[in-house]
Amino acid sequence: MSNYVDRAGLQVAKVLADFVEAKALAGVGITPDALWAGLAKLLAEFAPSNRALLGKREDLQAQIDAWHFARAGQPHDAAAYQAFLTEIGYLVPEPAPFAIGTTNVDPEVATMAGPQLVVPSLNDRFVLNAANARWGSLYDALYGTDALVGVAPAKPGGYDVERGAAVVAAAKAFLDEAVPLVGCNGWSDLSCDDDIDVFLLDRRQLIARKGKSYLFCHNGLHIEVVIDYDDPIGKTDPAGIADVILEAALTTIVDLEDSVAAVDAEDKVAAYTNWLGLMRGDLTASFQKGGKTMTRALEADRHYRAPAHAGALDAELRHAPEHNGGSTFTLPGRSLLFVRNVGHLMTNPAVLLADGSEAPEGILDALFTSLCALHDLKGLGPLRNSRAGSIYIVKPKMHGPEECAFTNDLFDAVEDVLGLARHTIKIGVMDEERRTSANLAACIHAVRDRIVFINTGFLDRTGDEMHTSMRAGPMIRKGDMKKSDWITAYEARNVQIGLACGLDGKAQIGKGMWAAPDMMADMMAQKIGHPLTGANTAWVPSPTAATLHAMHYHKVDVFARRTELADVPTPGLDKLLTLPLAHGVNWSEAEIRKELENNAQGILGYVVRWIDQGIGCSKVPDIHDVGLMEDRATLRISSQHIANWLLHGVCTEAQADAAFAAMAKKVDAQNAGDPAYVPLTPDRLAYQAARALVFEGVTQPSGYTEPLLHAYRRKLKAAA
Repeated sequence: MSNYVDRAGLQVAKVLADFVEAKALAGVGITPDALWAGLAKLLAEFAPSNRALLGKREDLQAQIDAWHFARAGQPHDAAAYQAFLTEIGYLVPEPAPFAIGTTNVDPEVATMAGPQLVVPSLNDRFVLNAANARWGSLYDALYGTDALVGVAPAKPGGYDVERGAAVVAAAKAFLDEAVPLVGCNGWSDLSCDDDIDVFLLDRRQLIARKGKSYLFCHNGLHIEVVIDYDDPIGKTDPAGIADVILEAALTTIVDLEDSVAAVDAEDKVAAYTNWLGLMRGDLTASFQKGGKTMTRALEADRHYRAPAHAGALDAELRHAPEHNGGSTFTLPGRSLLFVRNVGHLMTNPAVLLADGSEAPEGILDALFTSLCALHDLKGLGPLRNSRAGSIYIVKPKMHGPEECAFTNDLFDAVEDVLGLARHTIKIGVMDEERRTSANLAACIHAVRDRIVFINTGFLDRTGDEMHTSMRAGPMIRKGDMKKSDWITAYEARNVQIGLACGLDGKAQIGKGMWAAPDMMADMMAQKIGHPLTGANTAWVPSPTAATLHAMHYHKVDVFARRTELADVPTPGLDKLLTLPLAHGVNWSEAEIRKELENNAQGILGYVVRWIDQGIGCSKVPDIHDVGLMEDRATLRISSQHIANWLLHGVCTEAQADAAFAAMAKKVDAQNAGDPAYVPLTPDRLAYQAARALVFEGVTQPSGYTEPLLHAYRRKLKAAA
């Protein structure tokens, strides 16, 4: 349990007070008294409104539940349903046409297209890896994954020459498309005696020479071809090419929400400490590798000199930096960093209000993550994050425009506490709740002068879809959700509405995660669909995946693609509000057992790490032993799905419990090699938490998993 100290009438955990006063406030020009008084004012003004908004969620849900309950057994009347949602204020009027007014946005967000990483804030080594994933070796990414279809994996025992040759051939084939040559038979035809720039189809693509290496630009992304005749790879290459380095993860979201298990002041301070280190540019992490202590730090920026012929670039190369011939210039060495705050639901004991209740965690995050980012804005560390002078906060799980407007007002007030100009704090709105996607234009309008990001989140969005329509009837199987009418409309509306609201050239329009980090061949085949939608970013699970996904943004010019999509109609609400119900389906007992076990295995595999080890995101084996990056969003789907089937009698409690019992044994076997793992038995808190998520799923607010997970994790920490 935390020790508390009094600050401006608030009880503040001492560990948090010490962090803020000794580290976060150092050098920013704000006194501790002013900061704590500012927090007290924020909580006095916004905590009651926060509670009221959560109350409105529950009131709307109760009305929707009652509407479905009264019509049980009747065919669904889509027109009447939509009219009802309008009547109760779930659906709001569309705003008049408008364009967002966001300014001071870094090019990685506004005018570039490329991969985005999401990384748990509690792991210093992981956040450093993600921040440093701005540049990645294409040779390494192809050599170490299954991305090369039809090529045998590397043989053990050192460098596999045969696979290495296949990697080089694939990389040069990529260069043939991205940086085409004339007067020769492509990149594979070059030799050490050739000046590569002589053969360029468009010499303006050559941005810089660095020693004997070349820096090119294509679709706004940089490609560095490393020439090194002494390198083990370069000395075997006819042209001396030792590697091809791609500009990869343009942006990274440092996550305080779904991918972490932060339940108290100590956890929050650990997360804030890593974020502060990133904003100061001095974060390091030490670890053991090969019996030696290794230290990781943030990468420095990259310095180049433009070639003598460099001049103004035409529209085809519009996203590249413009340099005068012979001038020196710098490219960022790191991803541009966002921070994802928590949503409006949770409270945290890091700060207690005058009545002894916990403070809303989202209000704490808004102030303290922005305070840490002041170190970047004021240049207090050796490196910079935002060159445009902005703070980038992703705000998840907001329900509708009223909650977006609340966040906008909160950010106004935080700016006042910290002495920041209005709209310094930018917002990323995650379109992952049903009331937000149904009112997306109104949500964007509510934050129109600070919005820099919208994206789709299939997992949370599906969980909310199921919970909102919980009493309408039994849901289709989980695997069939991606083929539903509502999800197709949801994905298309996100892009089209974003473009209609003027996000092009000012903000990111994003797509969701590829969850299987070991299945890069499948990712390369499927994830090109994201830039084809006109989205200028999409989530990937690792730096290696970012390097590979970057190739898609060379194949697809996203900004040109948006022009092609200009006349595509935006799907209306009819398809978006189509309920994913299993009409007239009679599953066999074997089919029901298979679905229950699939869900139960995913729940147990994730929850046992969350409760026992405080791991909020990791590669968790699924029921087929395929490693998937799991966080609370996947848990929300699986738990809500079983809860729905229990409610409507598709399965019984006994069948659900049997699935948990069977899958506990499978999860135990999958974790047998983990010395920190304790087998799942019904008396274990982790097992009880997993079961509660299902059997109490109908009553959980919006079907969220956080309240139960936090409660059980705190029990375990208290017992320890």
